[in-house]
Amino acid sequence: MTPRKRLMGLGAFALASSLVLTACGGGGGGEETGEGASTGIVTVGNGEPQNPIIPTMTNETFGSKVTSNVFAGLVYYDAEGVVHNEVAESIESDDNKVWTITLKDGWEFSDGTPVTAQSFVDAWNYGAYGPNAQNLSYFFEPIEGFTDLQLAEDQLDAEGAPKEGEVPASKEMSGLEVVSDTEFTATLAQPESDFPLRLGYSAFYPLPESFFDDPEAFGEAPIGNGPYVLETWEHNSLIELRPNETYAGEREVQNGGIDLVAYTDEDSAYNDLLDGNLDIVTNVPASAFGTFEDELGDRAVNQPAAVIQVINVPEYNEKLSGEAGLLRRQAISMAIDRASITETVFSGSRTPATDFTSPVINGWTEDLEGNEVLDFNPDEAKKLWAQAEEIEPWGDEPLFIASNADSDHQSWIDPTCNGIRDTLGIDCEFDAYPTFDEFLDARDNEKIKGLFRGGWQADYPAMSNFLGPIYGTGAGSNDMGYSSEEFDAKLKEANGESDPDAAIELYKEAQTILFQDLPGIPLWYNNATGGWSESVDNVVFGWDSDPILYQVTKSE
Repeated sequence: MTPRKRLMGLGAFALASSLVLTACGGGGGGEETGEGASTGIVTVGNGEPQNPIIPTMTNETFGSKVTSNVFAGLVYYDAEGVVHNEVAESIESDDNKVWTITLKDGWEFSDGTPVTAQSFVDAWNYGAYGPNAQNLSYFFEPIEGFTDLQLAEDQLDAEGAPKEGEVPASKEMSGLEVVSDTEFTATLAQPESDFPLRLGYSAFYPLPESFFDDPEAFGEAPIGNGPYVLETWEHNSLIELRPNETYAGEREVQNGGIDLVAYTDEDSAYNDLLDGNLDIVTNVPASAFGTFEDELGDRAVNQPAAVIQVINVPEYNEKLSGEAGLLRRQAISMAIDRASITETVFSGSRTPATDFTSPVINGWTEDLEGNEVLDFNPDEAKKLWAQAEEIEPWGDEPLFIASNADSDHQSWIDPTCNGIRDTLGIDCEFDAYPTFDEFLDARDNEKIKGLFRGGWQADYPAMSNFLGPIYGTGAGSNDMGYSSEEFDAKLKEANGESDPDAAIELYKEAQTILFQDLPGIPLWYNNATGGWSESVDNVVFGWDSDPILYQVTKSE
């Protein structure tokens, strides 16, 4: 999950002033499956999704493995991050503001109902409507009328909750218009040249009419239009995906199904792989970083991907806010020896971060103003901490770094804390939550008592995806509560720029603002580190670190 070959074709696609997406041949995004379809059930290490399986509510990796296989969007991304049409016949615009989207004929949901333009428009409106409180609501902000679906400040109480009886001005974005069963238009608030690139992300999946009758029941047994159907969900244990006989796209299933097996620690999953009791692991535990490539041979993967790890700083933490808080953030960052940790803990499968994006994304650079705060500099860290102490003493309490304990995060949090302890002279501790969903719930409910781990796996291959959804004011994955008018304005300017090179420069300028404020402290870029058993073939890990499951083959 780190740097690798540059993604092919991204810059030209993402920032073209006018484009038509046309269907590309070759199921599986152009990857050859070699042996043809098989009938075995492929077992994959996973965990319990945090939320019901609703596309606009799913923004974590365990649930995303379900939504990306049960649903099909207007476009999809192949292993290299290249965009292919899926449900869309074409996506066109003359001005990057008004987009005409035409659908292919013959698409159905797994319940036999048709996939129409209304299926997309209704799903997008549901995701954007403020009272529905969907995690991915932010992704609809560029569409005209989005703000009318949100509650105004005077409709909220002191805690930010809706006052009794208050509802938004509208339930439908004015920028969406159904033209026919196979055509709709999306009018944006400003020109955004990479809008089509985003449309393979789960926020933009369609929903059948049955969803709106009972969203809660749907979340337990979703009905999609993707290559698989969800057959069984045994919570905290197993999710069974089986081929969808009504799927009409190019991601042709080459196996008898996928079993997503919930594990509470990665060592158990890896040991099951070695013992032949599991087919695919998507994360190698830290205990095996130095050995897994020898143990698995050509069944191991260790390749760059669009993933970054950071330590996030919640704005509600008073000791890390204000003038003294900013000095402390800088000092903490400079007290972390990223080069040593990535080499000794991760055996070189991580690369120290120099920005907030990823080296596999078009436009990345290590030459950014302000990124010297990511350098290991104990002397400067001590000076900054001393300056903060003059403003407001820290006291005797430890600095906590929170994360889930069902993954290998203690392996890097311990040496990170050691560096902070040795350099700054304060105690530092791992604040461990037993499971990933418990950690996410604490984070979302602002129960974290210090810093917390933030890992970002790209939703779509663009610089903007590493910035807006995480650091934009009110964004769905802005778990810190960070807000900067300057950053928001720069991001908006970059999103609206039609010239690719000019847009990249604006995204760089947006990052300099983040380096000034440090709402998150970048740590390192991840490699995709995984592997598979001798029972499966045609395993490919994609640009975003996820395996392309539909093309995996397995004999009975």
